[in-house]
Amino acid sequence: MTVPAAFSEAFFALPTGTFTGRSSGRSYVVSRTASANGRAHKLVANERGGPDYISLNLYRLSDGQLLLRPCEMPADKVIRFTTGLTPDTC
Repeated sequence: MTVPAAFSEAFFALPTGTFTGRSSGRSYVVSRTASANGRAHKLVANERGGPDYISLNLYRLSDGQLLLRPCEMPADKVIRFTTGLTPDTC
């Protein structure tokens, strides 16, 4: 799937590691990791006190294109979540 520019900008603006944040009025614990020299990325989010779960992999291909692979959920869900995610400040 073609990755929307708003998604990639929002994704790469997120901190790596584990943090808390809000999306669509809900609070989440989020973990973002990178591997393979920054060519592979994973994001997992669990709603705090609720049932929602988000999981995705994002790959940078050799031609520079991004490949989004949501984990057992629609791409629209992970795109909405990521573009709406605001990390909490300390």
